Amino acid sequence: MRPRVTLQLPGAYERAIALDGTKVLLLGRGYVARALEPHLRKAGAVLRHTSRDESGLTFGSDAMRDAFTRADIVLVSVPPSRQGAEPSLAALAGVSSRARWIGYLSATSVYGDRRGQWAFEGEAPTPGLSRGIRRADAELAWLEAYPQTQIFRLAGIYGPGRAPFARLRSGEARIVEAPGHVVNRIHVDDIVSALLASMERPSPQDIYNIADGHPAPPGEVLRFAADLIGVSPPQTVALHDPSVSAMARSFYAESKRVDASRARWRLGWQSRHPTYREGLRAILSAMEDRTTR
Repeated sequence: MRPRVTLQLPGAYERAIALDGTKVLLLGRGYVARALEPHLRKAGAVLRHTSRDESGLTFGSDAMRDAFTRADIVLVSVPPSRQGAEPSLAALAGVSSRARWIGYLSATSVYGDRRGQWAFEGEAPTPGLSRGIRRADAELAWLEAYPQTQIFRLAGIYGPGRAPFARLRSGEARIVEAPGHVVNRIHVDDIVSALLASMERPSPQDIYNIADGHPAPPGEVLRFAADLIGVSPPQTVALHDPSVSAMARSFYAESKRVDASRARWRLGWQSRHPTYREGLRAILSAMEDRTTR
């Protein structure tokens, strides 16, 4: 039996995990995967990852396919292409897996527009925008190809390096006026703790929403962040102002509130940053600690 290692996640609760000698493959090494890596290493996991440089496996290579076959745990964070293809599955065509846990990082865009109402995992996805359609298709493709897959529909991710403080100080931030619009958020440390909890309790084909459960208007969040660092609130512009790009406007085309009860009930997961307020305060505190060392 592998020894259990207790990890204290940044800003999160302690969790004892047993990963000593476990072979972990990270398909994609984005923001979430990089935040997860040190915790897996501390727990004794043997990590490999794909990379565009020489630090990792070349995506689509024989070495990547071999690592996938041998991995006990696989985390997929490569997004679908704009053409709708699922690049990881295309690279792994015909490759078998012995993994006890495969996690696919999806997004809450699969729910489409709920006009501010709640979205639950038990509902069928109803994506309206192309990015949501691509995500829903990718989820189904992974579940069909590898039935041990678990799906994690992530809300808007924030954390160290992904907070609005720099933009507020530089004057680049602005509030787009969109009455009734709310955004769902999740701190990256809370995503990490949810993934670790799922690795300890694999539940093939389960789907989890990972969100703090307290959606808020973007303007409210920016005003709070500005107040935290003592700067003036950013300028407000209309949604259809020419300076607002079509891509930016598309994010305001859908509004929903994402429920994350399933992860709490089945995984024993809890968010240590229950709203953006706690999360932004924690990020700012960590930034200030670094500058005073």
